[in-house]
Amino acid sequence: MEGHRFTAGCLCGKVRLAIDAEPSRVGICHCLDCRKQYGAIFYTFAVFLDTVVTVTGETANYGFRHFCPVCGSSVFDKRGSEIEVNAGALDSDNLVRPTYETWVCRRERWLPAFSVDHRYEHDRE
Repeated sequence: MEGHRFTAGCLCGKVRLAIDAEPSRVGICHCLDCRKQYGAIFYTFAVFLDTVVTVTGETANYGFRHFCPVCGSSVFDKRGSEIEVNAGALDSDNLVRPTYETWVCRRERWLPAFSVDHRYEHDRE
């Protein structure tokens, strides 16, 4: 997997991603579905065209959400021709910076303000 711009994977290493492009966008979501899926108060993700992402290993899925069937790690979402890679699955820190937040109507009030360009009450426009 060396030589790729980004690499990512699950906790046990059975599912790996190699990505050969910069993300088209990076966001934070506060919706209830993401909160439940990730067991966290928000979800940070980087979006790539599916043509630049190589997935190795078998994933299980719940709808469009893909996870490792061995360790249970959420790794990516596949929606149409885009793959949303869970920022926590990236192999290195500080690789992506969110530029927008969605579902801010569900955002925890005690969270500090994030330095983003756009905030959407619900889904991104």
